[in-house]
Amino acid sequence: MKPSPVHQLVHVGADVAQNHIDLHGEIAGLPARIANTKIDLARLLKMLRPAGPVQIVCEATGGCERLLVAACHQAGVAISVLNPRQVRDFARAKGQLAKTDAIDACVLCEYGRTFAPAPNQPLEPGLQRLAAYSTRRRQLIALRTAEKNRTHRCDPLLAASHRAIMRALDGQIARIDAALARTVASCARLRAKVAALTKVKGVGSTSATALLAALPELGTLSKNQAASLAGLAPFNRDSGLFRGQRHIHGGRSHVRQALYMATLVATRYNPVIKAFYERLRLAGKPPKLALTAAMRKLLIHLNSLLNSLPLQTA
Repeated sequence: MKPSPVHQLVHVGADVAQNHIDLHGEIAGLPARIANTKIDLARLLKMLRPAGPVQIVCEATGGCERLLVAACHQAGVAISVLNPRQVRDFARAKGQLAKTDAIDACVLCEYGRTFAPAPNQPLEPGLQRLAAYSTRRRQLIALRTAEKNRTHRCDPLLAASHRAIMRALDGQIARIDAALARTVASCARLRAKVAALTKVKGVGSTSATALLAALPELGTLSKNQAASLAGLAPFNRDSGLFRGQRHIHGGRSHVRQALYMATLVATRYNPVIKAFYERLRLAGKPPKLALTAAMRKLLIHLNSLLNSLPLQTA
C-alpha cells in the first residue's frame, strides 16, 4: 500500500488595496488581480482549495485587509498579517527597489516561503467588537483634543461653532463608552478579564478595556513576548568595546498609551509598582526610564493574572 502524499504548505502573497488585491504564488491561475469584495474572495478561496494547505501572506494596510482576513478565518485558511516595514526591509535586502502592487505580492510570497510567519488567530467576537469601539474612541478623542486646542485661539465669532462641535464629540464618546460597557457585559470571558485586571490598583475599567482591545493576546504570552509586543523590551546597542544605551523600539503604541495612565496611578497607589519605581529613582534612573520599566512590570503582572484565569469563564 502506497503512503498518501504529503502536501507541502503553499504560500500566496496578497498585496491588498482598497478596491483590489494582487496575488502571487505557485498555484494555477496566479499571479492575478481580484476585486476586494466578499464575492471575489470567496471565489479565490474556492480556487485555492485543490492546492492543499495554503497560507496567505499580506500586510497590515489600515483596515483594507479586514475582508480578506475574515474570509480566510471563516474558510479555515491560514493567513499572516505582517508589519509593512519588515516586508519592505526584506525587499531591500534582496535588492528589490522597484515597487508595484504585483511586485509587492511576489515579495510577500517569498517572505512567506523564507520565514514561514505564524498565522494570525481569529479573535473572539467580543474582542473584535471591543477593538472596533476602542479604535473609534481614540479617533473621537483625537478630534476632541484638536477642536479644544483650536478654541483657545479662535475668533469670538466662531466660539459657538466650536462649542457645538465639542458637545457633539462628547456625545459620541459617551455613546462609544456605553457600547464598550455593553460589549464587556455581554461576554462572560471579557467580564472575567476586566474584573481580574481592575483588581490591580491603578488599572480602571477604561484602561482595562483599552488594553484588551490593543493586546487581545494578553494572558496567552510569555513575559518577554508581552513586553516585545507592547514595545517595552529594551534593545542592546553594543559593538566591540562600545556599550550603548538600551532603548525601547517598535511594538504597539496603543498598548503603551493604555498602560501609561494606569502606571502613573500605580506608581502612587500600587505598593509593588510604587516601591519598584521609587527604587529605580533612588538608583539615579531618569523619571521616564523608571516609568517605562514600571509599565513593563505592570504589563507582565497583568499578563500573568490573565494567564491563570480559569478557562470555564469563556
